[in-house]
Amino acid sequence: MELKEYLETGLSQETVKNYLYEIEKFNRHYRNPEQLSYQNLMEYVELLRKNYNPQSVKRTIYAIKKYYDYLVETGKTEINTASNIKLKDGKENPVQLQELLTEKELQKLLEPRKERYPMLRKRNQIIMSLLVNQALLVGEIERLKIENLDLKNAKIKVQKTGITNERVLELKAEQILLFYQYLQEERTALERQESSFFLLNKLGSGITKDDINYLVSTYQKDFTKKLTSVKIRQSVIKLKLDDGENLRKVQYFAGHKHADTTEKYRETGINALQTAINQFHPIK
Repeated sequence: MELKEYLETGLSQETVKNYLYEIEKFNRHYRNPEQLSYQNLMEYVELLRKNYNPQSVKRTIYAIKKYYDYLVETGKTEINTASNIKLKDGKENPVQLQELLTEKELQKLLEPRKERYPMLRKRNQIIMSLLVNQALLVGEIERLKIENLDLKNAKIKVQKTGITNERVLELKAEQILLFYQYLQEERTALERQESSFFLLNKLGSGITKDDINYLVSTYQKDFTKKLTSVKIRQSVIKLKLDDGENLRKVQYFAGHKHADTTEKYRETGINALQTAINQFHPIK
């Protein structure tokens, strides 16, 4: 199996492209990756840290870990030498909890509105519902296929990405009817040629991340806080923890690969006080 083919199983095209770039760069530095030790890899990490920001370093390590999964899968090495690499880079940049949306503000995003293109009304409602109810990433929404829907059992299967795990999430009752109506009406009218993607754009092709982010931006005029798909997702995760939901359940819901990623959304009493101070009495 070729590396590109291996990566395309479960990863978006954009992620595959980025991973291939990082792996090629890694292979130019090390000619025999299967012979490298953990120490060799950590030396490479230090080299990356000198030239890139923490988030870029982490993305590169995700790519290298996936590369070693491939080497093990194809029998080129017995051990994933990169599997034990754990980075704390970037943890000094926590989620700005005081800037997130309230439950009332999130519900406002679900209210029906007049659309420029009436044929996209239900599709747009579905996108906003997936952001607010399931806290999906735009890349996860983009890749949804009809086969991922189980309307009979009110479930939706979310494929894994480079930063999230695969998971099966529950649909709200109102989503089931909305999804069904869209499949029977709008999607049938939009589809120009057979497609497995659930959500289509007005040209009949699969929806893109840019389409989704543009849709979110059209709601900005009704909000004073900066509105993005990421902020919606972060707000939903935080509210679940605030409501007392189990950390592991929220981790699964969000698709986080590590519990500490979910933990950063949880406020201690002191954090909550600081959030209130920042929100209602900001220092000018």
